[in-house]
Amino acid sequence: HDAWLKLGGAGHDWNSRGHFFAAAAEAMRRILVDRARRRSRQRHGAGLERVDLDSVDLAATTTDDDTLLRLDEALTRFAVEEPDKAELVKLRYFSRLSIPDAARALGISEATAKRHWTYARAWLYSELTPAD
Repeated sequence: HDAWLKLGGAGHDWNSRGHFFAAAAEAMRRILVDRARRRSRQRHGAGLERVDLDSVDLAATTTDDDTLLRLDEALTRFAVEEPDKAELVKLRYFSRLSIPDAARALGISEATAKRHWTYARAWLYSELTPAD
């Protein structure tokens, strides 16, 4: 819902399907990063895990805000070097588009999208993995 509001609701004219998905991916990225930053503030219980008392279960899932913030920083650096590949990452990661759908949204072939995705994943992995 927040993403739809950030996109301007139904009253916005999109140039193409790719333009819409690119804007949606960027809106989701901003929402998730803002949420991670908000949750990592001391006054919001930085580092504390929220527990729903109605469903206390040892199999609860957690979200790693630090990883999301590191990913955002790395993606910002990547966008300076490789903007087209960074756009593909945003579509795949934040909009959850498949390779064929992301390729159509970007107006590139599926083979090119696969190559870009492989390169982007390797680049981000090297940025996010601590050096020994």
